[in-house]
Amino acid sequence: MEHKAIAVIMGGGRGTRLYPLTKERCKPAVPLAGKYRLVDIPISNCLNGNINKIFLLTQFNTASLHRHIQETYRFDPFSGGTVDILSAEQTEKGESWYQGTADAVRQNIHHFASEDYDYVVILSGDQLYRMDYQALLDQHMETKADVTVSAIPFPADQVSGLGLMRVNDDLTITEFVEKPTDPEVIDGLAITEAIKNRLKEKSEGKRCLASMGIYVFNRETMIEALDNDMTDFGKEVIPSLLKEHKLSSFIFEGYWEDIGTVKAFFDANLQLADPMPKFNFFSRGRPIYTRARYLPASKINRCSINHVIVGDGCIITDSYLKRCVIGIRSVLREGARLENVIMMGSDFFESSADRKANAEKGIPDIGVGMNCEIKNAIIDKGVRIGDNVRLNPEGKPDGFEKGGLFVRDGILIVTKNTVVPDNTVF
Repeated sequence: MEHKAIAVIMGGGRGTRLYPLTKERCKPAVPLAGKYRLVDIPISNCLNGNINKIFLLTQFNTASLHRHIQETYRFDPFSGGTVDILSAEQTEKGESWYQGTADAVRQNIHHFASEDYDYVVILSGDQLYRMDYQALLDQHMETKADVTVSAIPFPADQVSGLGLMRVNDDLTITEFVEKPTDPEVIDGLAITEAIKNRLKEKSEGKRCLASMGIYVFNRETMIEALDNDMTDFGKEVIPSLLKEHKLSSFIFEGYWEDIGTVKAFFDANLQLADPMPKFNFFSRGRPIYTRARYLPASKINRCSINHVIVGDGCIITDSYLKRCVIGIRSVLREGARLENVIMMGSDFFESSADRKANAEKGIPDIGVGMNCEIKNAIIDKGVRIGDNVRLNPEGKPDGFEKGGLFVRDGILIVTKNTVVPDNTVF
């Protein structure tokens, strides 16, 4: 079917649960899988689904995101495609920051007015999944829904913090409850036998349909639904539409991960290094796009490597790596031992003159020095780790912080551009 659709990607709030990775960048700009950014996932899904009018709503620490979008998504003049970043702005109608997902769309709805579209697909900027939006739009049109909510089957004992829906056998949504905690309420929202029979994956236990935060609105329905002061789609807008509008559920059974916390980010990245990861960047026909950097191939000399992703432009020498994601332009020197580590790399190569000047000041080169041992850690971009350093969060309480080193969710984070001197033990 032919769809006239635009996409609106939510850039998220302050990203406090991902802090300190969001200390100097917004959530969609957080690096992923050695060479990508989180925002590349929804944008690639859009482009693979023939949606090339994309609006990205942001408000916090947007500089790196702006650079990435401008340098990555350049369309030819004949396609008509654009990725527009819409930051929170003061207008005659208000001067406030976005108060929630619905408020963010409401504050920018005038920017969409001149676009030729019948449907708007609302997406999150911090989820890892691959979805066919054409199939989503096809079902939305076939069911003649006013709103379609994408849902994923979850075991009933794992739905904490998710919006749940009751769905009839024809996929019509009759009830929507945002983040229920009462076991009886959750039990009452379990999927019916007819819906269970639709699912490809069979399971004996009780499951519920949880909202993925992905919505399709008819144009007029969206304008009507936002003609009020409601601030959030899941908590307010979707439940308010149930009585007078037709809401349908699109059931998605692929891999989906909401990367909202440091642990979720850490686990999702390291899983990509598995031989057969749940999310596969090597999928034929539906690529994940990112910036073309034209970096040289990585050089790996005399190393022991097991379940590791290595980005472009890296130099790794005499090192031991086990279950790691090594980002672009990373340098690991002789004797480095890394286990369960995400290293985001660097934005530039250091020149010999830079290295000499830094050495005179006692500043290590960018990357990991000689004879270092690092476990269970995220090393952000531009970090300089000297020789004979030992980094491990074991025994440190959550929230511990010292000199650019943080412990969150049991994971050590070395924040962006931190200098870790020789012989440091953490």
